[in-house]
Amino acid sequence: MVALVTLLIFLVSAVFAMLGLGGGMLYVPIFHWLGFGLQSVVMPLGLLLNGLNTLLALIPYGRKHLVDWMGGLPMALAALVFAPLGALAAPHVPNKVLIILFAAAVVVAAIRTLLVAGKADPTQMMPIGRRMLIGSIVAAAAGFIGGLLGLGGGFIIGPLLMWVGYDTKRAAATTAYIVTFSSFSGFLGHVGSMTIEWPLLISVVVAVIVASLLGSWFMANRAKPSWVKWFYGILLLGVAVKLVV
Repeated sequence: MVALVTLLIFLVSAVFAMLGLGGGMLYVPIFHWLGFGLQSVVMPLGLLLNGLNTLLALIPYGRKHLVDWMGGLPMALAALVFAPLGALAAPHVPNKVLIILFAAAVVVAAIRTLLVAGKADPTQMMPIGRRMLIGSIVAAAAGFIGGLLGLGGGFIIGPLLMWVGYDTKRAAATTAYIVTFSSFSGFLGHVGSMTIEWPLLISVVVAVIVASLLGSWFMANRAKPSWVKWFYGILLLGVAVKLVV
């Protein structure tokens, strides 16, 4: 079981590191389908791995100067504050409702990604003041939803950054920056209900470390943004269908 989980997490982490999204969109379904407890394992572990993935992805992104450290800071702080609130609200929501909400989030992310997959990158950036204000409001909502569902909120933040003018690679890098804050703070909100066995925890953490470094390096240096978005969107649609079923 541990070997299977480790392999799946490695593959997911590599793909999602390319997009700066962490991997919670698939970490949560994988752990859920394998029979782990939603509140005690799935959500806290999903957020922990999500944050670890995006944190490590910042290394190659930062070296390539793709992260908007200053412009993304207000968004990161907003997500940092609101993610634990979502995590604290999660125990008061029935598991079936959480799964339905999660499936809806995955569908939205998939459709949005596929709609823009063939479009050219933006050529003009929104003014920084307006960008930071809109971004902070949306990041706060993304942080809350991410904490509630065991995600980092990147599926909301990534499209937002593209909308305000970031190109694909800079959006992925800055999303990773923001999602790192929301994931770790959301994880802290779930710690009180967490029960995870050490062999599983160590194994998946190592898988995420290796895969996130490889995936983010590949995106920063080699990947074509369009095919990454197509692959991501189709993958999420498949997950959404499975969750609904």
